[in-house]
Amino acid sequence: MSELLVERDGPVLRVTFNRPQAYNALTFAMYEGLHDACGTADDDPDIRVLVLRGAGGNAFVSGTDIAQFAGFDGADGVAYEERITRIVRRLEDTAVPTVAAVDGYCIGGGLALAAACDLRIATSPSRFGVPIARTLGNCLSMDTIALVESHLGRSRTLDMLLRARLLTAAEAHAAGFVTQLAEDAAGLDKALAGTVEALASHAPLTMWATKQMLTRLRRAGLPGGDDVVERVYGSGDFQAAVAAFAAKERPTWKGE
Repeated sequence: MSELLVERDGPVLRVTFNRPQAYNALTFAMYEGLHDACGTADDDPDIRVLVLRGAGGNAFVSGTDIAQFAGFDGADGVAYEERITRIVRRLEDTAVPTVAAVDGYCIGGGLALAAACDLRIATSPSRFGVPIARTLGNCLSMDTIALVESHLGRSRTLDMLLRARLLTAAEAHAAGFVTQLAEDAAGLDKALAGTVEALASHAPLTMWATKQMLTRLRRAGLPGGDDVVERVYGSGDFQAAVAAFAAKERPTWKGE
């Protein structure tokens, strides 16, 4: 079965990240498939809503598949973050409303994809974060960290990233990141159905204009950050942490 399911359901295009055995960690092919799905949503005038969801009930997306970082250097890190920015921006730029339905872990690249969606509905057990300060020792791109900060604010973003902690669904809801909170998967389905029905009935151009203006505001004057990304991905710490992850060992940080 495909690792990315793209299915038409009336006026809804549903994208399911389908690697439950790996907590829906994304391969590069899955990222590109999502990019294509956004194009499908935009090209079909009968599609009114795009919904993203993870299979298995344990995770929305748990990040990028770590195996793909083997052999990375600084230039590879810059290219990787540029790729992620391209995918995240494509999702953010999708003309129709986008909804992330989160049941479980929403981590790393998963948090970025959820943040790029217009609305986020989550179950109470779900967790949100980017714990790379204790796992891989890499960093976010300027665009991704600006996107996360636009939702969570500077203080909460720093707390989440520096302490490498996961926000509870209740905390994410209180911060405004999660727009609707459900007790369980059944509640998530019910909330999602109601949201999709409302979005599909609303004026497409009004919703598109709202999305466009808020996105342009977020991106205005955004500085570059490739020099930061290149230093971090080119570090011995990052290369050692990738190897440690594969060996199921804890990394030792040297700051170089």
